[in-house]
Amino acid sequence: MSIETKYNEWLSKAKEFRAELESMDAETKKEAFYKDLEFGTAGLRGILGAGTNRLNIYTIGGVTQGLADYILSRKNNGAKVAISYDSRNCSTEFARRAAAVLAQNGITAYITKELQPTPYLSFMVRHLGCDAGIMITASHNPAKFNGYKVYGSDGCQVTDDAASEILKKIQQVKTFDVKVADFESAVKNGDIVFADVTREYLDNVYARSVGEHRDVSIVYTPLNGTGCKIVPQMFAERGFKNVQIVPEQAEPNGDFPTTPYPNPEKAEALKLALDLAKKTGADIVIGTDPDADRLGAAVRQKDGEYRLITGNEMGVLLIDYIFSHSKALPNNPVVVKTIVTTDLAACVAQGYGAQVREVLTGFKYIGEVIKKLEENGEGDRFVFGYEESYGYLSGTYVRDKDAVVASMLVAEMAADYKAEGKTLGDVLDGIFAKYGKYYHRTVSFTYEGISGAQRMKEVLSGIRVAPPTEIDSSPVVKAIDYMTQTEFDLPRSDVLSFKAEDGSKLIIRPSGTEPLIKVYITAATGGEKRIDAILSQAKKFM
Repeated sequence: MSIETKYNEWLSKAKEFRAELESMDAETKKEAFYKDLEFGTAGLRGILGAGTNRLNIYTIGGVTQGLADYILSRKNNGAKVAISYDSRNCSTEFARRAAAVLAQNGITAYITKELQPTPYLSFMVRHLGCDAGIMITASHNPAKFNGYKVYGSDGCQVTDDAASEILKKIQQVKTFDVKVADFESAVKNGDIVFADVTREYLDNVYARSVGEHRDVSIVYTPLNGTGCKIVPQMFAERGFKNVQIVPEQAEPNGDFPTTPYPNPEKAEALKLALDLAKKTGADIVIGTDPDADRLGAAVRQKDGEYRLITGNEMGVLLIDYIFSHSKALPNNPVVVKTIVTTDLAACVAQGYGAQVREVLTGFKYIGEVIKKLEENGEGDRFVFGYEESYGYLSGTYVRDKDAVVASMLVAEMAADYKAEGKTLGDVLDGIFAKYGKYYHRTVSFTYEGISGAQRMKEVLSGIRVAPPTEIDSSPVVKAIDYMTQTEFDLPRSDVLSFKAEDGSKLIIRPSGTEPLIKVYITAATGGEKRIDAILSQAKKFM
């Protein structure tokens, strides 16, 4: 179907978008209709607006109908799906549309009464015995985006095979033929049920507690997202009394007016929290992203200045803290990290006798390790999993990264070390002194629109044809193309990894949710200057 044919169909049938459609110029029309939003293991993510390549009630309805068809092909009756949503614009509307489509198909939808974090949705799927889960979120992306994540009955984001099967069903759906139940009537009939599992979820979070002390002052920001109620509730119930919340970012707001990119990985996102901490002398700053699955932090040092802790560093700190302070560690403990996460994590975990397993980028792969352990009756062996992009999990009650449990553990860690006369910075420096310091940087290259998508393919193809033979003068001793490798028990993935003789690394992969190519750089020697040199080399490929 041509762009013009699609456009005219929408113009005649999508009356809610008539004004937006009529105002489109040729380029805007092309971007909105040149393709359908792509569904994969990360679900859908797109810019809000009219069109097949945009996120709106019709694209939400179409993908939900495809998901319903997939579920019903495996379970004729009694199917259940859990739904939650974040603070983004249209999230409530999209969640309710999805619930109404499911209800129309005879599938009971359990939907949260108010916005709740992504890990809450993962917990809800398993706790309620659902066949699938839907989370309306675009995580930490700018305000113009929203998204739709699909979870399996195990509470983990769907696997590659399941995503492929769901996509086939979606492709058979005619967008404007999707039937939608009346939401209020479906609630009255019991086809849509408002669900609240907060108490059960938090009890599982608290079961992962390690620390004994609570005397620590905290500045917390939910960045106008889903952490706004549940994280402060957690702090209060766990006995953290000295908690200040950044007022400008305390309430849900899909426009994210104080930060254009609500990502706690970025120092700019924590600026207001740092400003408040400097005024009050807080010991630690904690920020969670809009769907509260990522955590960023900064710690006050003895000179009064604040030190930002990277995702790699926080994971290393948490591994060291849990193993050195927990009183209930399992035999044969397992720690899981992704291939782009610092090798220092493995050094620390192995130093405590833990087995370290490495998986592809994406928390669903960490979830799969947990699932396999549980299937073998060894679920309690899992102690901790994390990825360098500020995502952490302790425990098996969810199958995704969880900034709520991470917030609790970071607060406990700061309080326990404060009682010992140390800051998190002191502890981190001690780890570096023991194991050596690795320098890391992640850089994203953006490729938007039709031309960008083609350019991304060309870049990756070009690297495969002519891969680097050295990383800043150190010869490459190991090159892995995860699309074709057979050495590791991992799924095929569009990732290229190069390791140099001196231990430096260059890993290149396209984002699964954004029009980006991500470059992960590790310098084993030479510090930030070496990182700059490797980045200059990487830019030549882009």
